[in-house]
Amino acid sequence: MKSYSESYKEAGVDITAGYRAVELMKQHIARTMTKGVVSDIGGFGGLFSLDLAGYTHPVLVSGTDGVGTKLKIAFLMKKHDTVGIDCVAMCVNDVICCGAKPLFFLDYIACGKNDPEVIASIVSGVADGCVQADSALVGGETAEMPGFYPVDEYDLAGFSVGLVDREKIIDRERTKAGDVILALPSSGVHSNGFSLVRKVFDVEHCDLNRPVDELGGAGLGETLLTPTKIYVRPMLALFDRLEVHGVSHITGGGFYENIPRSIPKGLGAKIEKASVKVLPIFRYLQEVGHISEHDMFNTFNMGVGMSVTVAAEDADRALAILKENGQDAYVMGEIVRTDEGVILA
Repeated sequence: MKSYSESYKEAGVDITAGYRAVELMKQHIARTMTKGVVSDIGGFGGLFSLDLAGYTHPVLVSGTDGVGTKLKIAFLMKKHDTVGIDCVAMCVNDVICCGAKPLFFLDYIACGKNDPEVIASIVSGVADGCVQADSALVGGETAEMPGFYPVDEYDLAGFSVGLVDREKIIDRERTKAGDVILALPSSGVHSNGFSLVRKVFDVEHCDLNRPVDELGGAGLGETLLTPTKIYVRPMLALFDRLEVHGVSHITGGGFYENIPRSIPKGLGAKIEKASVKVLPIFRYLQEVGHISEHDMFNTFNMGVGMSVTVAAEDADRALAILKENGQDAYVMGEIVRTDEGVILA
């Protein structure tokens, strides 16, 4: 007998729409398959076979996160095919801070009403992110929750698992005074600080499509929806070729909260403020919102999506390796003896 429940549909849950969504998303999921995948979509769990050749003491590294209130911009713009990249990025960029290679990913979508085309569009973005991270999308969950979410809204979260040899885990204790801090540019606001962004621009009542001179003529909505940069490939190439002392994913809390997490006690980061390549969206945000410089650097990435600490003698080589792998980077500071965490000079 075909699976169908008229009573459940009357309560607001259409299970046939769920089946339709799964069929639509399969083509996107197929793009992410890697040799480790041993399961197909639709089972009760995602199976992945570990290839441990070359590993002496393999360690699994996991990370989970969501997209946050950036989703509100997607709702207003009726554009759902990029937030999945953000979801993947927020997880895999954390995992690589440990030196690990992301292996597979799972997503969770909770919605008020299952619109198969919208769900498939969301998953297409998740698949794009997984392809960028060389990570397989091995499963996920779509939960239709009428009365809990508005019919035209959803939440999106994800979970990544990576692998690293214990001896290759990034160890911040190797950091020493005089080490150089490299900046890897962000693509935009990424997926943090959007509660403040939404308040400053009053996004529910402004024209998100209006060209903004301060943004080079781009629309505010388009700029804010720019997907989070995924740093997996260039960072793994860097790990393979030289010793990295610390890595920070610059997310909520900005410079002041995230950079110290990759530095041992007794040391801090002296950032040359003039060297930071601040993106136009942050200058515009600060101007419109009358936000202090401290609060900007304590909330947003300011144009730096990831910081990397290496020995001073390895800095030029690190920059070259990143460049060879398609990632621009530049020196933005150094490690100094201080208990202040971050010093903006």
